[in-house]
Amino acid sequence: MNPPADCAETSALKKKPDMYGERIIKEKAEKHYEAGVDAMSQSHFNKAVSCFSKAILLQSHQTEFYVQRAEAYLQLCDFQSAALDYKHACGLEPQTEAYPQRLAFVYYLQGQCCFDLGKFLEALESFTKAAELKPSFRPYHMRSLACLTALGRYSDCLQLVNNWLKMDGQSADLFTLRARLHHQLSQMTLCYHDLRSALRLKPCCPEAQALLKRMKDVAKDSHQAAVNKALKGELSDALGKINTALEYNPNKAQYYLFRGILYRRLKDFTAAIEDLVLSVEFGGAGEDPPHGDMRDRSLDLEEDAQTQLVLTYNDFAIQCFSRGLYGEGIMLLNKAIEKDRNASELFINRGDCFFKQCEWTFALADYEQAEEMDPDNTAIWLRLAIIHNTLGLHCYKDKKYQDAADKFSAAIRYNPGVGQYYENRTKAYSKVAKMEEAKMDAIRVLILEPTNDQVVPLLLSLLPGCSLTDIMSCATAQSVKTQLMAKIQAFKLAVSKVSSTGRMALVKEEGQSQKLQAEDGSEQLMKPCITSGEVQCELVKRKQQLNQAVKRALQQRPPLRYDGPRLAPVPPAHEEPGAQERPYVWRKFGGFGLNC
Repeated sequence: MNPPADCAETSALKKKPDMYGERIIKEKAEKHYEAGVDAMSQSHFNKAVSCFSKAILLQSHQTEFYVQRAEAYLQLCDFQSAALDYKHACGLEPQTEAYPQRLAFVYYLQGQCCFDLGKFLEALESFTKAAELKPSFRPYHMRSLACLTALGRYSDCLQLVNNWLKMDGQSADLFTLRARLHHQLSQMTLCYHDLRSALRLKPCCPEAQALLKRMKDVAKDSHQAAVNKALKGELSDALGKINTALEYNPNKAQYYLFRGILYRRLKDFTAAIEDLVLSVEFGGAGEDPPHGDMRDRSLDLEEDAQTQLVLTYNDFAIQCFSRGLYGEGIMLLNKAIEKDRNASELFINRGDCFFKQCEWTFALADYEQAEEMDPDNTAIWLRLAIIHNTLGLHCYKDKKYQDAADKFSAAIRYNPGVGQYYENRTKAYSKVAKMEEAKMDAIRVLILEPTNDQVVPLLLSLLPGCSLTDIMSCATAQSVKTQLMAKIQAFKLAVSKVSSTGRMALVKEEGQSQKLQAEDGSEQLMKPCITSGEVQCELVKRKQQLNQAVKRALQQRPPLRYDGPRLAPVPPAHEEPGAQERPYVWRKFGGFGLNC
């Protein structure tokens, strides 16, 4: 059913004024917009802003009005207002990519102005917004990095560069940039490695080369200062200096060698071993490929490091020995012997550890090996004498008297001036009926130890009817004394010759022979676990213990006179009832061959 004609005409009359008003508003807005564009062309930017504002007031949904007013604000350096207008434009047309990029540029300009004015925090905020709108554009990120640097926030800078390396891959420029940040944070080792990485990717990078050269110069100066401190005996200060050198140049094998020596002198053996192993590794694969003289120097350095490593194992084993950790000492000496099988001192020290563990056979094998390598070393003779005497005592205890005598003879051959050895052999000879040899040894004991009263009864029993004075004054005793004194004198002469010969361990520094002086002005090549003096003290101590044990046995023995009952009383036997007691009848002894 169609509406009446009067109603249709009325509706048309109502809509016509609305349409007419909208057209008027649109036309006015376009006029203001055109006036604004005209003002922009004439550089009247304030007028342009006013015109565009009027147009926006009339038609707020027109994107172009906001864009043009934003450009006018931009010409007036009102970045905040320009940014707000571009935000409106992005909201009205989110599909248009040009508006976010222009907004990012506005933030960039705002940040740059703040940066130039020294307002780094505000600049950082603006650059961060720009980078968020256009994350693939590196200059915005770099400006953020510049703000963080100006604010001293190097850790945040470092995190930013690390993210770039993860996302964009490795590049010489990024490694150089991160190296500078590490340098600012005093992380010199990380700085060094980043510079090396940059030069591997770009060998001719001038920035990386210049910074690396400065670091190497600082390391060289610190190393020289460490050497001077060490030569003065200031080892702790020298350690601090060489640590600085290694922070600035952590791939220098010579520095690790030097610090390893310092750690060994300071008795920090674990750290010394780690550094010396590193010096060997870096010596063969250092920062620059060796060639010519450098190759020879590298070989010398590796040899020095191996020598110092052996010394460190030995010193560490001595420390374990002094603390009673003989098993640990043996393991350390095993490592030292693997690297140097020509050092007799290592076998001597390992033999000492075996001796303390009562591993007599292994101790004897090490001492004999050391003697084969160094037959004139009297320290080995003393040890062989002790071990043969010890083995002889065990044979004597097991009633292997001839074997015991042979062991005691070996002990005497290595050290003819110990009376205990002759006394032990005297007893062994008497057990195997070698009376003549037993008499000679008993005389030797009294020559060396005139106050020894333990061998006197045995000697008098071997020469019945003779007094001790007669025995010791006879021609035989005088001949024995002459021979014995000659052997002892020859032994002492050999000891004095060896002790007057010193050995020095030199540490080569950059082609020069430099040495870390010990307190006495020298440094032994290999330190013994037990010195010769300690061996003699051990002999004296054992002799005193034996004498005290004998004295206690003599003083505390029960008296020979006994007044108590000889037999324990016999309990009465249980007799049968009614049995009669019979009297005890004593048996009579009538003499040999007579019955009782």
